Amino acid sequence: MDFKEISYVVEGPMALITIDRPEKHNAISLDTLEELHHAVRRAANDEDACVITITGAGGRSFASGSDLSEVLYRDLRKALEPIVQGLADQLERTPKPTIAAIDGICMGGGLEVALGCDLRIATPRSRFATPEGKLGIIPGGGATARLPRIVGPGWAMEMMLMGDPIDAQRALSIGLVTRLVAPEELLAEARRMANHLAGFAPFVPRTMKAMVRFGMDASLASAQMLEKYAQGALVQTEDKKEGITAFLEKRKPDFKGQ
Repeated sequence: MDFKEISYVVEGPMALITIDRPEKHNAISLDTLEELHHAVRRAANDEDACVITITGAGGRSFASGSDLSEVLYRDLRKALEPIVQGLADQLERTPKPTIAAIDGICMGGGLEVALGCDLRIATPRSRFATPEGKLGIIPGGGATARLPRIVGPGWAMEMMLMGDPIDAQRALSIGLVTRLVAPEELLAEARRMANHLAGFAPFVPRTMKAMVRFGMDASLASAQMLEKYAQGALVQTEDKKEGITAFLEKRKPDFKGQ
């Protein structure tokens, strides 16, 4: 499809998806969501892309939330549709690692999109919030489920009940993001991370992601058993032999995805 509210480019091993509505602080409309769904699907099927990165245009916002001009007229039927929750689910289920590269405002539905990503990096000027309670509603894109799993129930309750923004340093300290970089280095850092991940045997990041995602929903015993079977599959690959041999021979491995 032709994108109007986002852009999509593949840079080396990274598919870069940019929410491009800077005049509205990259608020996520229904049209934006549709385009994001298509872009993530395209990236998942793109053999050149090993990693999917989502960011926002303009330098002021990753995404300020759902477009309130649409939410104002949202009824019960529409509220029960996945909407942002569906995009976060898609990002979570996509086998390829996903990165949210955050610069500026990351709130409401925008934060929920970021929560669906595997990795979140940000700039020091970024701000994070779940302000829905101040609007007479609650989060509907997965924050009540994902946020406590990522930062713990205490900080999730603080953010959701109080609704006040936290700064980037606080987000780093509670594990909401894992890296802070200067604004001009944000996409460069995402590219470095993508290149790093592209250097692994192709099955490794995908399997690691699946183990964490499925393991979080399983008992400890079930998760560990799943891990052993996954490891059992990988130890039989040619890439495992190549990786260990290359390490012993002190050379760079040549992985084939086999």
